[in-house]
Amino acid sequence: MEGLNSGMSNDSSSFPDPYEALSNLCGRRFWNDYPEERSSFVSRLTYHFATALVWRGWRHTLQHEELWNLPAGCKTTTLDLVWTRAWRKELARGRPQQVPSSEQNGTVGKSTPPVRETTGSAKVSVVRVMLRAYFWPYLFATIVYVISELMLFLTPQLLSLLIDFTTDESQPLWRGYFYACLLLVVSLTTTVVKNIFFYRDQTIAAQLRASFMGAVYRKALVLSATARRQFTLGEIVNLMAVDSQRLSDTVLYFNLAWGAPIVITMALYYLWQILGPSVLAGLAVLVLLIPVNSVIANQVQKLQVAQMKFKDKRIKMVSEIINGIKVLKLYAWEASFVRQVQEIRKDEIRVMRKSAYFQAFVSFIFLTSPYMVALASFATYLLTSDENKLDAQTAFVSLSLFNIMRMPITQLPGLIAQCIQARVSLRRMEKFLSSGVIDSSAVSRDDKEKSAVVVSGGEFTWGVKEDEEPWVLRDVDLRVEPGQLVAVVGSVGAGKSSLVSALLGEMTKNAGRVTVNGKVAYVAQQAWLQNASLKDNITWGQPVDEKKYQKVISACALQPDLDMLPAGDMTEIGEKGVNMSGGQKQRVALARAAYSDADVFLLDDPLSAVDAHVGRHIFDNLIGPQGMMAGKTRILVTHALAYLPRVDTVVVVQDGRLVERGTYSQLLAEGGNFAQFLLNHINNTEEVEDEEDDIDELVDQLEDTPMGQKFLSQIARQNNKVEEGSAHGRIGSIRRRRRGSSCGSGTRLSESDTEGRGVSRILRQDSKLSRGGAGGRPSVDHEKIPMSDMKEPAGKTLVQEETSETGKVKWKVYQFYAATMGLLPAILPCIFFAVAQGCQAGGNIWLSQWSTKTVGDEEITDNVTDTMGNVTSNITEDAFDKTQFLAGYGGFGLGQSLFYYMGSFLIWTGCMRAGIRIHHRVLDNVLRLPMSFFDTNPSGRIMNRFSKDVDVLDSLLPMLMGAGLSCFAEVATTLIVLVGSTPLAGLVIVPIMVFYYFIQVVYISSARQLRRIESVSKSPIFSHFGESVQGVATLRAFKMEDAFMAESQRRVDLTTKANISNLACNRWLGVRLEFIGNLITFVAAIFSIMGRGDVSAGMVGLTITYALNVTVTLNWLVRVSSDIEANIVSVERIMEYIQEVREAEWTIQKTAPPQAWPEHGVVSFNRYQTRYRPGLDLVLKDVSCTIHAGEKVGIVGRTGAGKSSLTLGLFRIIEAAGGDIVIDGVDISNIGLHDLRNRLSIIPQDPVLFSGTLRLNLDPFNEHSEEEVWRAVEMAHLGAFVKAQTETLQYAIDEGGSNLSVGQRQLVSLARALLRQSRILVLDEATAAVDVETDDLIQKTIRSQFANCTILTIAHRLNTIMDNDRVMVLDKGKIAEFSDPASLLANKKSIFYGMAKDAGLV
Repeated sequence: MEGLNSGMSNDSSSFPDPYEALSNLCGRRFWNDYPEERSSFVSRLTYHFATALVWRGWRHTLQHEELWNLPAGCKTTTLDLVWTRAWRKELARGRPQQVPSSEQNGTVGKSTPPVRETTGSAKVSVVRVMLRAYFWPYLFATIVYVISELMLFLTPQLLSLLIDFTTDESQPLWRGYFYACLLLVVSLTTTVVKNIFFYRDQTIAAQLRASFMGAVYRKALVLSATARRQFTLGEIVNLMAVDSQRLSDTVLYFNLAWGAPIVITMALYYLWQILGPSVLAGLAVLVLLIPVNSVIANQVQKLQVAQMKFKDKRIKMVSEIINGIKVLKLYAWEASFVRQVQEIRKDEIRVMRKSAYFQAFVSFIFLTSPYMVALASFATYLLTSDENKLDAQTAFVSLSLFNIMRMPITQLPGLIAQCIQARVSLRRMEKFLSSGVIDSSAVSRDDKEKSAVVVSGGEFTWGVKEDEEPWVLRDVDLRVEPGQLVAVVGSVGAGKSSLVSALLGEMTKNAGRVTVNGKVAYVAQQAWLQNASLKDNITWGQPVDEKKYQKVISACALQPDLDMLPAGDMTEIGEKGVNMSGGQKQRVALARAAYSDADVFLLDDPLSAVDAHVGRHIFDNLIGPQGMMAGKTRILVTHALAYLPRVDTVVVVQDGRLVERGTYSQLLAEGGNFAQFLLNHINNTEEVEDEEDDIDELVDQLEDTPMGQKFLSQIARQNNKVEEGSAHGRIGSIRRRRRGSSCGSGTRLSESDTEGRGVSRILRQDSKLSRGGAGGRPSVDHEKIPMSDMKEPAGKTLVQEETSETGKVKWKVYQFYAATMGLLPAILPCIFFAVAQGCQAGGNIWLSQWSTKTVGDEEITDNVTDTMGNVTSNITEDAFDKTQFLAGYGGFGLGQSLFYYMGSFLIWTGCMRAGIRIHHRVLDNVLRLPMSFFDTNPSGRIMNRFSKDVDVLDSLLPMLMGAGLSCFAEVATTLIVLVGSTPLAGLVIVPIMVFYYFIQVVYISSARQLRRIESVSKSPIFSHFGESVQGVATLRAFKMEDAFMAESQRRVDLTTKANISNLACNRWLGVRLEFIGNLITFVAAIFSIMGRGDVSAGMVGLTITYALNVTVTLNWLVRVSSDIEANIVSVERIMEYIQEVREAEWTIQKTAPPQAWPEHGVVSFNRYQTRYRPGLDLVLKDVSCTIHAGEKVGIVGRTGAGKSSLTLGLFRIIEAAGGDIVIDGVDISNIGLHDLRNRLSIIPQDPVLFSGTLRLNLDPFNEHSEEEVWRAVEMAHLGAFVKAQTETLQYAIDEGGSNLSVGQRQLVSLARALLRQSRILVLDEATAAVDVETDDLIQKTIRSQFANCTILTIAHRLNTIMDNDRVMVLDKGKIAEFSDPASLLANKKSIFYGMAKDAGLV
């Protein structure tokens, strides 16, 4: 393994493996259990049970499977129960408005008894919950801590006895050796007790962290609509990643923080015994520091609040960028969003810079204070009375007490800062955990109620911010009988989806009663899928019934997809369904609902994303009167009007009200809103023919009923442009356009013929999982991830396991970090800390010299020994008086403090500079990575770099670097003083230090890998959390909170497993290092006793005082160095992303096209071929064609034919493997990506919006005038909506555009294209997921505003491109046919004719 210096071999043959021996001894059944539970008393005291793991970690790279299983008390399931009981007691303190809920702080799970919790926010004390949950273990740790601190004061007493022994030669020699042995016993006992405290305290911290992560997850599952708008996904991730860690660390810091004043007080008490009232001068120095502390603490707290605010904002923005990266690349908007993140980062850095100044000042104050306390006390002692003599015993016993004070005083600023950070995190955590939860009583079950769904007098609202008017769904009265099929229709933004959400209890119920009887299944408008296999997404934790499963697959038209996939239904679905089309995601979601065998199905427009004929198949076989769901209660939101005559009841929603309800015939007869809606839709097809298939069927249905014929006559009277004024003539003209001679067919196939003769091919028309096993990874929706390019069997695995480096952190990582810090901040602190330690040693030697003097009644010449124990000079009382001593001692202290301050300041500023530069580089590089990177790396994994790893750079590394340099200088100084003062001790100390080095190397190898395992295991927690929050409505509808909570607990356990193993190894190190330090102290004491009479009392005091410190400094050095290496892993992980291969340059000045390019819109493919990555098969082969200026071209083909690959190639999302694409005479491969993408427009299938203003979402670079933006908004039919908002164009868009309907989001996409005014427009099935009315609006605008543009339409519904100039048919990556639709349909042997026939168009 890498990681050991030369001369220290770790050859596996050199040492036996105690880990394997333990495995063989205990048997395979028990070897992985936590060993402490079966270890002896001595093994527990010395942590010998961790030896096998540490040893194995040195010999080879540890794997997660080799770690011990968690002890029962650390498993998340146990901790959740403990936390839940404590939380329940806190809630029981009483709040006025209460409702029944099975959630306890969002606690879900069958093991948790129901409690009552309010739906609004309430004040709770997380501190009280923590104390209730962990009071007794914490009390035990506290008692142990008190004992360990009290034992510290035994060493000064023993030091006093030893100095007295060396000055009194009349005492027997055995007494000196007894004192030395007693000193060793006391030191070893202190070591054992202190390590027990740290182990117990840190175990509690690990448990508390797991509890907080569980509490945050549970709360996120039950947040109310209002609370969801208050906390973004990024903020909640921050609570899990950062705040939970800070709060858990407080367990340790709090004990140290309250213990520090006690230790200082006791030290002052003992100093009073030695120095008398003079110690009050030192106390005065400490008291004067209190107001300084207060001011600094207040400032640091304010800065912490501000920093966390900016951190949340930055992480939220980065999260949105990662989730919407495809849209950013297609629109070439990366630079704008990078700039926005950098602006937030600047604010964050500004706060951090102020914090750095305070940190450096705090270091100056508190590193000065111990020395100043000693100086003030000694000065007062010497100057207040001539009788006060500062002999060796007085000086060095006092100095040892000052050293005991030094650690708590030195640690106090850090502890205060940690406690302030924890206080900020505590407030954030309390705000989140006490926020409102969903009202579980909003939807009730009433067995006495015969109806399946009842809403009476319902009024519902979504969560609103303080300055917003609430949108209200009001006057809801609805009754659905068991087995009924109810259709909900209405225009965009009318409230259809809100009605479904109200039935699920997702909205806030202001009034009325909602009853839903039976098990509920829900299909969201934007389908949510889990990162799991396709089969697991359908069965979703239920037992597999193969017969039912196959029936569901057939009814949902999924069999053709499964046939194409190499791994069939075991193919992994990527995060957020990244490798599936919108239609496929909806069909899998429908299959999940069907398989659940629910009683009530709430279907929020699931058919809009699929082909019309596939939709008909699903309606006939699944949803409709003869489908699988027949006999079950179904509420279907739909825009497919052709299905309405076959439903039991139609409900019309308009402006947040249920304005009509009744059967299809009844509503037509009433001539109200529904009739007008239907009338407008049919009239609109005069200009928009995309939905004529459904219109034709509607006309057939209307002609079959007297009421329908009357309605058709009404159309005729209202439309003066139809043939002969006859409604039937108008409808006939529609039919003639669809069936006429241009199609080359005299009559149209009937629906039954279509479904009977070619159903499998009809279904495949909507099947968009791409490439089968052909390989390739495009980054848009239809042809996604190559199933053959995986390490697992082809097609199975999409998201790869996160890897981590092994062995020692390479020097290049440190070099990279030092280079980003800058030359001076990287080098000068080393010099300054060394000089500071030299000043400290000089002061102690100066004290040793002074205390050795003997002062008589008259002037005496004294022999003074130097640091080597040799007689060097004669110094008189006059030449070396008290004033000179105090001036010299004070000068050394001042020099130490100043150099510490300069070193600390440079370290903080250098580390801050490194954090700024590294964050900028990783952000810039991540946005320049190809789409394949985002397809195979979950967003949680990427976000972990920007949250936890960047936080390490900003907060931890500056402290660790400063502590590391200071500690190394102190250890070096200590050893120099020890060997210099007692040369013979070097003969023993050197071998001990070799052993110390070996222990350090062995430990760091294991600790490094344990930290890496812990870091890697955190990403799945955040990925699963993000996935859960995005699909929370679906989880709640299916009552899957228990299963997802269990999965979250399992993932948290994996992290805790590494953490607990690391704690045990940490204590293993602590005991051994302190044992080495105790041996050095013992050796120093023995040599002092042996040299009695030859070594001065001052030198004895100096030697043993430094020896006592070496225990602390050696331990501190190893811990800090291991912490640095463990945390520098964050730099290593970020470097991985910085070094990833980027896509091409955004801009190339030399080859930049003219400003007006493209002027005409001529697109030429010349023998173009491409593959997704080197080594994979070609997905487009020798494609050659020319698309003329202003031409409208439809691109069709079977699944995997290469349709989307062509678009990806046009935008250079994937690069050419041969040939070229030329637009208006410019080879696109020679220009920058932004130079290309800025000149093209695309309306994607899935609209993506970002939080910010509407104006930002339309024009992020602020390139267009207000008038131009308004014009685009008006033409996109958003004008009325925008004008209705108080802020108009500054209207705040929520994260993901959640406060707009899907249709409105698609209109925003249209406005983006209108604003850009490109000569080339790509429509990627842009209207597949919108309602009929929105589709009509989009098509009208495209035809009028892009009349002179070249339009490429990727079509999965052939009727959308039947009026195009030409149709390109792709087959197996080649152009199989390319001509006008009429010519292609005239040839009955053409592929296009076969596809049209399958679709029922001929």
